[in-house]
Amino acid sequence: MPIQETYSVASNPVYHDQSPLHVLFAGESQTKPLHIVGPKIYDYYLLHYVESGRGQFRSEQHFYELGEGSCFLIHPGRLISYASDVSDPWRYRWMAFSGSDAKTLVENAGFTGGQCVLFTGPESLIPSSISHISNAFYSKKESADMAALGYLYLMFSEAREILASEIRLTGIESQVQRTVKQMIHYLSAQYAHPVSIEQMSESLGYNRAYLSRIFKKETGMSPVTYLLKLRIDKSRKLLRERPELSIEQIAASVGLTDALYFSRQFKRLCGHSPSQYRALVAASPVSMHDCLF
Repeated sequence: MPIQETYSVASNPVYHDQSPLHVLFAGESQTKPLHIVGPKIYDYYLLHYVESGRGQFRSEQHFYELGEGSCFLIHPGRLISYASDVSDPWRYRWMAFSGSDAKTLVENAGFTGGQCVLFTGPESLIPSSISHISNAFYSKKESADMAALGYLYLMFSEAREILASEIRLTGIESQVQRTVKQMIHYLSAQYAHPVSIEQMSESLGYNRAYLSRIFKKETGMSPVTYLLKLRIDKSRKLLRERPELSIEQIAASVGLTDALYFSRQFKRLCGHSPSQYRALVAASPVSMHDCLF
């Protein structure tokens, strides 16, 4: 019995010309044998999820034979083509997105260095997420745009987990490097609170001495020094941009409740007290880049 070709697509009812991240449309299709798209380029990102069947995807650098559970991501401006199998043509879902933040989202998920294919498991949320986006767009509600972004982040969160696991298996990134990145992320997120290295060690599940050793080996400084410099750097930004804040308020905003200690460390690293720094910035904002980091 001949395979019946089907095609449906739903567009976002909310239009954002300058939005930093925007889902454009989502759809699904059962293709005919040897259904071919391209070679062509798109001006947006286009993610396909293969629900059943088989096909081939060709990028500028690679050729892939793909089947059920596979995803392929088309990057804007890249020449691609894809075709369904002659005997078992694929059925897939797809969604397109764009915006100034789209590239960052894609790269943070691990689609870098020519990586454009993802192999998911049976519990993948990607197909249902694309389906939910389509249904939201069909509803024509103003909230559809926000819902679509939520599902977009959910899909790329899953992609990040899968691609990160592949990196670990291939040894491209060592466990030490990953742990140090986790430490940097933790400190960058918690610097405004009275966080300690002991708390970080407990949160990450490692011994403090071990974390301090590997952190210094990878970054050249101890976690304590890194946290202090991070806080001082954040305080410099506040001193430049928030003149209405007192020194005590700025110190507290970067996680240092002792304003005197904050001022001493600021002067040690920047050569000026916070008040002097603020006055000098007001007089000559371009020249204030003299901290020791």
